[in-house]
Amino acid sequence: MKQIEKDHNVNTNKSENLGAENARRIDELIDVVEKHTRTERHLEQHSDIASPEQIEHAKKIQEDREDRMENLKNIIAYGKHSNDNELKNLEKNYHYTQGYLEHNQDHMNQEDVEKAVEKQEHRKDQMKFLK
Repeated sequence: MKQIEKDHNVNTNKSENLGAENARRIDELIDVVEKHTRTERHLEQHSDIASPEQIEHAKKIQEDREDRMENLKNIIAYGKHSNDNELKNLEKNYHYTQGYLEHNQDHMNQEDVEKAVEKQEHRKDQMKFLK
């Protein structure tokens, strides 16, 4: 009888944890959709004054957001990631962060720059390991 109660408690805790995780995912999905919508509106209204590089950068960010939205949808609805390709994700994050650092390093806190560079080194090591 005790084992049945333990199993029930474990299943209840897992269910509660999954519900909390999905609630956070839904909040993140809402946030990403709102950012995507604002950027789309901004691109429509101000593309005439933005440089081609800025527009291209914004489009890449939008593609990343669309991927995140699709992935979150799949996790919430089906319980699985749409893109389980860890190497592809690492490469994308590496290149995105490199671009971010190149454009913003002069305006960032030195500690944040050091952490980002450290993460980049870790990503490079992981990519080498996965290849």
